[in-house]
Amino acid sequence: MESSLVKDNPLLLPLNKEKTIYDGFITVQRQQQSPDLVTFILELKTVLEVGLKSRHECRSIPPPQYYAQLISEMETLGWGKLLFIDTEFRTLRLKAEDSSRRQHILNIKLKSKHPVEAPECSADLPVPLAITWTPQSTLEQLHSQFLLLLESLTEFWDVLDEIDSKTWILEPEKPSRSDTMRRIAIGNNTSIKVEVDPRHPKMLPECCLLGAEHVVTPLRNKLNANMHLWNPDSSVLHNLRDVLEIEFPSPATHEKSSFSVECGICYSYRLEDAIPDQVCNDPRCGQPFHQACLYEWLRALPSSRQSFNIVFGECPYCSKVGVFVFHKGVHCSLNRTHSSYLISTNLYRAFSLHCIQFFSCCSLCDAQSEVFDTPYLSFNQRQFYDFVWESFIYSPVRHKSPLHLFTKPSLVPHSISFSFCFSLLR
Repeated sequence: MESSLVKDNPLLLPLNKEKTIYDGFITVQRQQQSPDLVTFILELKTVLEVGLKSRHECRSIPPPQYYAQLISEMETLGWGKLLFIDTEFRTLRLKAEDSSRRQHILNIKLKSKHPVEAPECSADLPVPLAITWTPQSTLEQLHSQFLLLLESLTEFWDVLDEIDSKTWILEPEKPSRSDTMRRIAIGNNTSIKVEVDPRHPKMLPECCLLGAEHVVTPLRNKLNANMHLWNPDSSVLHNLRDVLEIEFPSPATHEKSSFSVECGICYSYRLEDAIPDQVCNDPRCGQPFHQACLYEWLRALPSSRQSFNIVFGECPYCSKVGVFVFHKGVHCSLNRTHSSYLISTNLYRAFSLHCIQFFSCCSLCDAQSEVFDTPYLSFNQRQFYDFVWESFIYSPVRHKSPLHLFTKPSLVPHSISFSFCFSLLR
């Protein structure tokens, strides 16, 4: 072994008697300097064998029965439903059409022991793709299950298609069939973000109003006051018009450029995947900003103050002192002993007060504290204000609706809890 090592690498020298430690240079690209054709072919064979052993698909080539089974199943399903199949006959894409003639794609990755092993399936859906598979299952049965799932989501896509066609959608820029959120332009740098439940698409969605406070407050009050007018038999767009008492700008009457106002800091509309969603509350200004741009700007100012997800600072445009609420997560100090963390609004649960019986017109609230060991607290707005500011525990409030007002706690929009928390801390 030592002799062949030195022979193949003449610039490699041993450093000890046992010849276990070497120093020097090794020879690479030996095939370019092979003495004859036989040596070249032998070394090439060795290199190829080593490379093939490292490839999983080459180590486990399916038997002929696998290909015969696959071809038989495709003939039963119909070759017209096949959009793509790779050269190894492992990855397939099947097309499907729902009752509204929307086109969908089912991605299938077969295992080498097909049909004994269940394939991996994926699709552009707002819900998990749950497939029932047995060793006797076929691709035709798999495709039929996919069609049934598509039919159960038809109403959900009908709701979103109506919103997409009759309003200006700010986010997402190019919605996919799996997206459940729409940010709808209202006007005057104001928008509403709705999260539609795929299983109950016509129920009241989660709503969050974005914009200057003097514009958002009247809309929020209408949302709270007219929530009982929501009709599950009507479309989401029709209900939003009735509840908010507004008409949404449509592509037929408005240009999208009137809603695509650039950020006042970076002078661009889209920053990666984000668009301006923070607006100066001064009615004479109303300049929109990206949340990331505004937060970095305010954090650099010595005059700015921060309390949980609320920052007090001057508007970069009009220099008026304002209150900016960052809903997507900001750096905050949980208490005196904790360091700074990045807390998302979806992760507030561990540091929040859960309200059991609360409505926007109430001043008293029974809440369960997860910050302290106290099981329940009764407090009014003044007491909550003192609790937040004097104890240095900055806790948001996530409210649940009274049972006699709503059938499901999740039907209360997050805007209620945000407005309540904002009114206490401003």
